[in-house]
Amino acid sequence: YRKHEWEKHGTCAATLQVLNSQKKYFGKALELYERIDLNSCLLKAGIKPGSSYYQMTAIKEALTKFYGVTPKIQCLPPEEGEKAQTIGQIEFCFTKELQLRNCTALKGESDPMQADFKLGTEELSVCSDTLPTYYPSQVQ
Repeated sequence: YRKHEWEKHGTCAATLQVLNSQKKYFGKALELYERIDLNSCLLKAGIKPGSSYYQMTAIKEALTKFYGVTPKIQCLPPEEGEKAQTIGQIEFCFTKELQLRNCTALKGESDPMQADFKLGTEELSVCSDTLPTYYPSQVQ
């Protein structure tokens, strides 16, 4: 898993001094993960992992309000016979100076760095704003 992440994202990040080794790259990723502290942000908004269903718009609003930027949220579509989608990944985007920025990339601009919080390797898609949404306790 680690090798895959480094080959996919790290080799691009390595053009930056602060991220130019595997150790720096994963160390910085953990540091940013702790700084973002997703669970406590969502808890403050009353969104508890693994407890009930939420509106996707409420989750997006809480994140945007708290961080001042729009993250990219991807979901696992509802399984057969179910009505709710499950959050599979919440992605925050950073500038090359490692400041949070909107994930809605400007046209022609490549993503300098993404912090990936993934759940398994299942097919993720853009979340629907209308489906009830389950926030599992193991989103990383």
